[in-house]
Amino acid sequence: MNDVRPRAQAAMSGQVVELDRLDGQLVERMRHEALTAPALWKAEYGEFQSGGWWTTSLMNTSGRAEDVRIADGAARPTAVLEHMPATASLLSGLGLSYMWVRLARLEGNAFLWEHRDYDELDQAERHRLHIPLHTNSSAFLVTGGRKVHMAVGRIWRLTPTFAHGVCNLLGPDRIHLVADVYADDAYRRLAAQAKEPPGAQVLPQASEPELAERLADARRLARLGFTDAAEALLLRLFYSFALPEGTTYDLLAELHTALGDEETSARWKAAKSTLLALAS
Repeated sequence: MNDVRPRAQAAMSGQVVELDRLDGQLVERMRHEALTAPALWKAEYGEFQSGGWWTTSLMNTSGRAEDVRIADGAARPTAVLEHMPATASLLSGLGLSYMWVRLARLEGNAFLWEHRDYDELDQAERHRLHIPLHTNSSAFLVTGGRKVHMAVGRIWRLTPTFAHGVCNLLGPDRIHLVADVYADDAYRRLAAQAKEPPGAQVLPQASEPELAERLADARRLARLGFTDAAEALLLRLFYSFALPEGTTYDLLAELHTALGDEETSARWKAAKSTLLALAS
């Protein structure tokens, strides 16, 4: 078992902050557009998620809504944005330099596993903005050992180079407008309003006996033939406890080693390096 004694968690400051609040009527129009626009939802980045996470592009370098794997470049509108005039007006009014703009939909009982973003993008300073349009209290972000519910009607900034994960435990769907923007004067004016997120909750530390018990539960499930459920049990610990980075992936590797499956154990070790952008 890895050493899981409490370690210092990174400070919340800078990882997720509230930048601004939007007019309620505007947000309601944007929410309606997000729910009714003829979106071409795609399940991409499968290695990051449990299933149930879908995206469609509103602005990107190709102009095609089905192109959802982000990359640097000057973004232009897709056909989906043509059906979303209130959303297009907000994006234009913010005056930001957009790299990519998406709608991201997370279904109930769905998870984005612990990961980092932007590792492959190093050509310019960029930032990620979230505007929640449709959500519920069981949908939250975990970063730095804390969980944050991103409330509707606000502009949030997430720093995705910190390890983080997202879940929607009960539903209904969580739909966010997600904009990746380049740092410029317009962005810096918006960022100058940054405030710490209200209501952020510190997750409890997990003791070594607690994690050993969860690992034993996962082994029992796997030996009964429920391997997917066993893996999910361990991956979901990230959303319940403040864990040292990568702990769930270490537990998965340990699980499969105990089951005599070194190939799958090695796969989870490689996943840890990939998802958390660790040097090999």
